[in-house]
This record gives sequence, structure tokens and C-alpha cells, in this order.
Amino acid sequence: MQADLFGDRQPALPAGLIYQSNFLHAEEEAALLQWITGLPLQEARYKAYTARRRVVSYGSRYDFDNNQLLPAEPIPRELQPLRARVAGWIGIPPEQFSSALVAEYRPGTPLGWHRDVPDHELVVGVSLAGPALMRFRPYPPQPRAPVFTLELAPRSAYVLRDEARWGWQHSVAPTPALRYSITFRTPREGAALRRPHAP
Repeated sequence: MQADLFGDRQPALPAGLIYQSNFLHAEEEAALLQWITGLPLQEARYKAYTARRRVVSYGSRYDFDNNQLLPAEPIPRELQPLRARVAGWIGIPPEQFSSALVAEYRPGTPLGWHRDVPDHELVVGVSLAGPALMRFRPYPPQPRAPVFTLELAPRSAYVLRDEARWGWQHSVAPTPALRYSITFRTPREGAALRRPHAP
């Protein structure tokens, strides 16, 4: 499947990347988009940097100032059917997805090179509304290493696990149109939520 993603344009991406177009029906996408319009999205903060994308976290949230995974509001019922669908797709119980992130990418919004924080294991993303170009490069970064790309179509889904999760970084090129993503993550073995200190 991975080799077929790109045909002859570039080599296959590493083991652990799974991509499926039309993961959602248009009606399911429309219902999720309608729900997202009422969410308290806020610009994501990474230490001293404030990103252009707006997010809201459920289950857990990451404090980049102190490098800690903290509790967040429970995953809402509106996301439960999608969580169950994603879990069934990759063959794990839905409750293993203890974290969900809803992100808004307004036109021209990028996401820089990164690996997801090490407190999480499996990463599954679902794309809504506009398309995006996801880029991959080996981690740690290597001079002149090739950058592979994957077009994330509306209503598609992807999985990052194993080599694709830990041996590669990914980024998102500036989005050409308004886009939303819903990302589910499982906890890494040994990771634990920390309670924030009282003021």
C-alpha cells in the first residue's frame, strides 16, 4: 500500500505509515465541521512561540514550558464515534486513545518540523475541509536527505506508528485553504499525566 501512495514519483515512506482516502463520508465531515465551529480554539503555544494554528485538547494537553503532559477536559461525546471508527480501523480498543486534539489551519498556516511528544505512542490524524501537504524527513535530520510528501485529502486519515512515528519528522506546508484536523493519540508505556501545581 505504501509503495502505491506515490507510484513512480518517489520511494515508499517508512514502515508504520498508513493512509486511507475517503475515511469519512461527506455527511460525517459536515457534522464534525458544524460541531467544531463552537469549540474554544486558541493559538497553540510552544514555549515562547505562538503558532498560527488554533487548537483545543481533550484527555490530555502538553505543557511545552515545563515539558509535562497534563490533564485536559474529557474527550467529548461528539468525538466518540470517530474515535471508535479509528480504533476499529487499526485494531485497538477505543479507550486506548486517551488524547484528542482538534486543530484549525487557516489559509497559509504551516506546521513546522517535529515529532510528536514522546509521551504518546500511536498517532492517528483525520483531515477535514481543505487539503494539506504533509512532509517527512529522517530523524535526526540528515544533510541533503530526501523529503517525502503525502497529500492529505479532505476526509482522509493516516496512522503514524513504529518507524514512521519514531524515525521520521513531519511537517505541514502552508495550507492553501481552511483546514481542520482531528488527531487521536495513545499513551506511551510509562507515560503519566502530571497534576499542575496550585498557584
